[in-house]
Amino acid sequence: MKKYICYLLLVLTITSCSKFLDKEPYSTATDGGIWRTEDDANSAVAACYALLRMALNDGMAYYAYGDMPTDEFSSTYGGGDYAYYYIKNGQWAQPIPAANTYEPVMKLRRYENFYRVIDQSNRCIKHIPSIPTDRQQEFLGEAYFNRAFSYFYMARVWGGVPLVLQAVEDVATTKNVARATEKEILDQAIADVKQAIISLPWTNGVSSDKVVRANKGAAYALLAHIYAWQGDYAKCAPIADSVISSGFYGYVNRNNYLSIYDGKSSEGIFEIAQNASNEGASYNSIAFYTLRSDKYLSINTGNSYLPLNLTTLSALYSDTTDLRRNSAFAYLSSTDPICIKYDNITYNGTGNTDPLAFNNIIVFRLSDITLLRAEALAATGNYAGARPLLDTIRTMAGLPHSDADDADLFENIIDERGRELFLEGHRFYDLVRLAKKTGIVEFGEDKISATQFQQGKYYWPLDPVLITANSLLVQTPYWKGKL
Repeated sequence: MKKYICYLLLVLTITSCSKFLDKEPYSTATDGGIWRTEDDANSAVAACYALLRMALNDGMAYYAYGDMPTDEFSSTYGGGDYAYYYIKNGQWAQPIPAANTYEPVMKLRRYENFYRVIDQSNRCIKHIPSIPTDRQQEFLGEAYFNRAFSYFYMARVWGGVPLVLQAVEDVATTKNVARATEKEILDQAIADVKQAIISLPWTNGVSSDKVVRANKGAAYALLAHIYAWQGDYAKCAPIADSVISSGFYGYVNRNNYLSIYDGKSSEGIFEIAQNASNEGASYNSIAFYTLRSDKYLSINTGNSYLPLNLTTLSALYSDTTDLRRNSAFAYLSSTDPICIKYDNITYNGTGNTDPLAFNNIIVFRLSDITLLRAEALAATGNYAGARPLLDTIRTMAGLPHSDADDADLFENIIDERGRELFLEGHRFYDLVRLAKKTGIVEFGEDKISATQFQQGKYYWPLDPVLITANSLLVQTPYWKGKL
């Protein structure tokens, strides 16, 4: 695919509370001399996670893909970057000058960051087997996990993308690669994550690596999500149960709900650690766009930049005794309520006026996988098995058991995921699965209509820059002729 997916990895300095994440990745130019010791392998794997963090932070990608174009957010302009206005309203073909690479719309139409993760993972898979270390299989499992996660993530965003399974040795001689089908991408992700499951332990060797480094539980959670996305619920349900019944994870008391978002809670399965040196904690963070001045000093002096949808909040949290509603939101009686899951703010700078948000990206957690298993069981007609799982989550939140009929139980579980996982990067994909399974299209305020959904609008376009650079690429079907 030439240079647009084949970047040389720069030497990155990573800072974190975890010694693992303090490792310094190497550049590809030094491949010949670094693959010798356990520490070399550890540093190379560290690069995978650092690059994945970059991919999910750049352009606020994790939330821009997973939350913004849904009923969680109002379609109105909230005073923030106009680029996010287009993103949340499904106007992903908005024209952007090729030179404006800083624009979130352009960033989100491009996939180079994910291929950086893949290239580093490919490099680890190639070289780590030659390193004599007792942790060889563990390191390889992490590389396979990162490659699987990156391909799965891209498949949900673009459908089919180029499939690259070899490390880039010479950018100058790299050939163009056409888009594989979504099935081919997901089949590869499944093969990779199955290898990760074989290779990874249930617990990380260093306690500070908990949840920010993949283990067997994270791999099972990823596989369950892949099967759910494919609609293969018969396979999803037992894989999800492997996580639930493992005994390694526990629910957080909903009276202390916000502790989940500080990171590394008992519910955490896989998270992306944030720190002061990356966009996830800066003025480009989800906190910056969703909090208000009295919750985020010196930022938004008025309303939040990305206003929440009042209709959705009223519908999802119609029971005002819901502990999640009362813990995770503020100003619910106003016209500008805000979600405060990401208000773990530390102030730096002169006079402590420079705010940084230190909330991990919670990718997988126990409640997510519990509800995913309930979804899978309901989808396959096992309503008796699905209800106790759904009611476990509802009971923790202080709600009565669900009274939904069997015919409505699948949708009811998706609604519960909306309450439990609000603004956690899941809602868009949940609504896609709902529409595929039931035909119910609920993205909100005509962001994606039923007709547009059938035409495939929920897949993102490729930015024209990518197509210009690679003559074998074709545009995502819905977006042909639109940008």
